[in-house]
Amino acid sequence: MIPRYTLPEMGAIWSEQSKFESWLKVEIAACEAWARLGRIPPKDLAVIKKKAKFSVKRIEAIERKTNHDLISFLTSVAENVGPSSRFIHLGLTSTDVVDTAQALQLTDASDLILAQLKKLREVLKRQAKKHRYSMMIGRTHGVHAEPVTFGLKMALWYDEVGRQVDRLNQAREQMAVGMISGAVGTFANIDPRVEKHVCQLLGLKPAPVSTQTLQRDRHAYFLSVLAVIASSLEKFATEIRNLQRTEILEAEEFFAEGQKGSSAMPHKRNPLTAERVAGLARVMRGYALTAQENVALWHERDITHSSAERIILPDATILLHYMLAKFINVMEKLNVYPERMKRNIQLTRGLVSSQQVLLALVKRGYTREQAYAIVQRNALNAWKNEANFRQLLEADPDVAKALTPAEIEECFNLSYHMKNVNYILKRAGIL
Repeated sequence: MIPRYTLPEMGAIWSEQSKFESWLKVEIAACEAWARLGRIPPKDLAVIKKKAKFSVKRIEAIERKTNHDLISFLTSVAENVGPSSRFIHLGLTSTDVVDTAQALQLTDASDLILAQLKKLREVLKRQAKKHRYSMMIGRTHGVHAEPVTFGLKMALWYDEVGRQVDRLNQAREQMAVGMISGAVGTFANIDPRVEKHVCQLLGLKPAPVSTQTLQRDRHAYFLSVLAVIASSLEKFATEIRNLQRTEILEAEEFFAEGQKGSSAMPHKRNPLTAERVAGLARVMRGYALTAQENVALWHERDITHSSAERIILPDATILLHYMLAKFINVMEKLNVYPERMKRNIQLTRGLVSSQQVLLALVKRGYTREQAYAIVQRNALNAWKNEANFRQLLEADPDVAKALTPAEIEECFNLSYHMKNVNYILKRAGIL
């Protein structure tokens, strides 16, 4: 198998140098296949493999005249190879090279993103373990519901990122496909064995059927997966932003010494990275929409997809890689405030235990409707008059008929909500 890129950074994958290097890998692999079939003399193959090189500046100069990047690339290579260059690109069309080489770029980009996803998952796993008993209020519709733990919130994200790893692996597999089938995909001027050899050498699978292009449903799926990953990051970032609100302040982004939050207000500590991640997710979804628009090409090919892909494929992979790096940093350095979480649970003066009281009354013989009415009238009284919910229940004769003071007290035991935390974390593969 031909080795891939040596530079680890995402941007290197999409540089002009790397792009033309991948094109050359495809062309040389095709020449090797033709030589095996007796179409290219061994001495010419040796010359090609020894002398085939290019200059990015020279390609750009030629392209100003030809207005065709692949032909300009081939001309630059031919200038170095000499007469044996007549065997390069034998029976191929431009997209055979471009799409196959692009598959290499996309699979390499996927590997870098996958590495970041797995790193994020490990950070979330550590936070889930560390805070599995850090009790906080759960909120539904933005309103206090019942207690959860911050560790369970992290476990939820850990599980979701695991699904994103699976999705990206599937999308990577769909993109790890090559095509050397000629002008309209019929192999009229090329032996199918050339395609098989090229793909095997590059670590790709041959597309079962192609036209002049690989079909763009593959790319649409790939970009859609990237957008879904970005949407998960937006979801996580939005939760951090909400938890950092002054009225809540249960967690917040790390604020470095010397950092400034506002040009006007020195007290400000803003969740700026989480906001950045949330905003960039919108850009990612735009790239996915463009990729979906690229699926419908005319007949065996047009190039309406090509100009868009020169933007969206590098930008989307680079952007998601960046978003992951930023959010990993947020989660590694996140400030978490368990004491503030405990105080916030008490803001409603015991109302978070309403369901426990309801179930206790049902257990003692009340119908669900009767029990609900009893608990709700006391809850509404507590809301309206800012009264203590437990004291109201103790003074309610309907409650007193069914529950002793000790039993009422037990309904307000918050550890009740934590009894299955370890079970959930084990099921998620965290413990």
